[in-house]
Amino acid sequence: MKAAEYVRFDAVGLAELVAGREVTPAELETAAREAAQLVNPRINAIVETWPSDDEPHPGRTPLCGVPFLIKDIGVAMAGRRMELGSRLAAGHVARADSALMTRFRDAGLVTFGRTATPELAYSITTEPVLYGATRNPWDLERGAGGSSGGSAAAVAAGVVPIAHATDAAGSLRIPAAYNGLFGLKPTRGRVSMGPDFDELFSGLAVHGSLSRTVRDSAVLLDRICRPEPGDPYSAPEPCRPYAAEVTRSPGSLRIGVLAQAWGGRRTTAPVADALSRTVRLLESLGHQVVEAEVGLGADWEEFVLAVARLMTVNLTASVDGLAAAFHRPVDSSTLEPTTLAGHRYGQRVSGAQFVDALTIRNRVARSLARYFDAHDLLLTPTLPELPVPLGAYAEGAEELDGLGWIGRVLDRSPFTVPFNVAGTPAMSVPVTADAGTGLPVGMQFAAGYGREDTLFRLAGQLEQARPWSARTPVVWAGNRTGH
Repeated sequence: MKAAEYVRFDAVGLAELVAGREVTPAELETAAREAAQLVNPRINAIVETWPSDDEPHPGRTPLCGVPFLIKDIGVAMAGRRMELGSRLAAGHVARADSALMTRFRDAGLVTFGRTATPELAYSITTEPVLYGATRNPWDLERGAGGSSGGSAAAVAAGVVPIAHATDAAGSLRIPAAYNGLFGLKPTRGRVSMGPDFDELFSGLAVHGSLSRTVRDSAVLLDRICRPEPGDPYSAPEPCRPYAAEVTRSPGSLRIGVLAQAWGGRRTTAPVADALSRTVRLLESLGHQVVEAEVGLGADWEEFVLAVARLMTVNLTASVDGLAAAFHRPVDSSTLEPTTLAGHRYGQRVSGAQFVDALTIRNRVARSLARYFDAHDLLLTPTLPELPVPLGAYAEGAEELDGLGWIGRVLDRSPFTVPFNVAGTPAMSVPVTADAGTGLPVGMQFAAGYGREDTLFRLAGQLEQARPWSARTPVVWAGNRTGH
């Protein structure tokens, strides 16, 4: 199977070929490697590949034999490097599989490499010093988003149909929006973060995936969504497999629309236009769409301060642990300016201030829960603007302290972070594109705690109404030269 044929299938489709013995997992892996060789020199999405050691049995699972990539953070694969996008952890080799890696293997996925992430996943653009910037396959002068930018660019360019991602402040949904992909952030506790990594960013972070089709994300979530013993959070058991929800009618949903975010940044005209078109589509499908007033439970400055305290304290603990483990200094030789600033800020946060930040987290969760008592979903743009040029986030960043950097991140992604804080599920759907540039525009739908089922039903309906998987970027492995 050549790359040009391989990219025509999603993950479930490839697994069906394996189950029918029309192709072997080894042939799929060869095609994926060919795709990577075609496109990765231009987008820098994959930082390392290796000979896979997985030997799936044909037909064993709905994803059996599917080529797969893991993000360079949050999941450990025995004998492979996990460097967290950072010089501080450069060269680190995992001794054993993490629990999530075991689940990926059990799903039948064939993992053959790792994707780029910003340093310690501490940004929403993927431009680390360690391996350089990941470029957006739709426009090479723009970023791919972050922190799952490498996974997103690899999927968008056709290297794999689905890849691992994480989300602590929009890190899955932002790259989905930038790259024209489907990305669902699960409920806090839906996919275990432990036992090796436990509460990343005090419960703000979750594992998920990025894919070109809705069913691929649903099938993978079905395979990985169970707790580990002793997990601090748990989500309610789903009524049926998420793969079955994708083809179920969502009925007539009551959907609130929030066009302008809680912070001061205004939604730009191209994104506002895309939002209006999405509203009209939803109404044509029989949904009740109303303007929403959504209380955040805190004013914006108070919210930003709480998030900064939660993130920087967690960052400080991680940095100190890595420095001790690898016997490396915490300075500019190992960390970028924004990470160093976050580390210094986190050192100054008191125990009482950290507890106050947790209190704000819980206030936000309760405030958003009240909204979802009266509405099925909330629709917002995933981001208030189109993908930004490479280097935009770095302008003047060396002058920011830890609070200033988190303020910048939240200013550019004001719609995504509240749902990490609340722990509720949210998805970015590539329903439409900008008429002027052709760039994808993601629309975010958020639901109440544990209601991924509603999100998958609507996503499946939208995918049928406005199919997006046939839209391909400038850099695409289905082209003979990759571009």
